[in-house]
Amino acid sequence: MVKKIPNPIDVHVGGRVRMRRMLVGLSQEKLGERLKLTFQQVQKYEKGSNRISASRLYQMSQILGVPVEFFFDDLPELAKGDYAAPSGFGESAQETIIMDFINSSEGLQLNKAFSEIGDPRVRKKVVELVKSIAGQEDEEDD
Repeated sequence: MVKKIPNPIDVHVGGRVRMRRMLVGLSQEKLGERLKLTFQQVQKYEKGSNRISASRLYQMSQILGVPVEFFFDDLPELAKGDYAAPSGFGESAQETIIMDFINSSEGLQLNKAFSEIGDPRVRKKVVELVKSIAGQEDEEDD
C-alpha cells in the first residue's frame, strides 16, 4: 500500500493552526470541543494529513481570533503552475529546520517570552547568551 503524502499547502495551513492554537493557550482537545470534533481530528488537521474545508477554516479563524488569511501567511513560493507539487516549496534545509523549531512547543514558548522582553538591551543579551551556549559567540550579528 502506498502512503499518501500530504499536500504542502495543507501542511503549512495545519502548522499555522497549531502555532496559533498554542499561542492562545488552547489545547487540541479544547479546540476540538469548540469545533465539535475530536482532538484526533484537530491533530490530523494540524499535521496536514486531513484537509480543512473552507467553512471549518473560517470557524477556526473565529475561535483563534485571526483572519482566514493568517493561515496562508508566509506560504513559501510554490512552483509556478503546479501548486500541488509534492516536491514542496523549495525551502532550504536551514529554513525547514527554523520553521520546524518555530512551530514546536519550545519554539513558540521561547518566541512568546522573548517578544515580551521590553528592553532591547536585555533582548540583545539574551541572544548573546543563547549564541554562547550554542557555541556561536564569534559569529556576526544578523
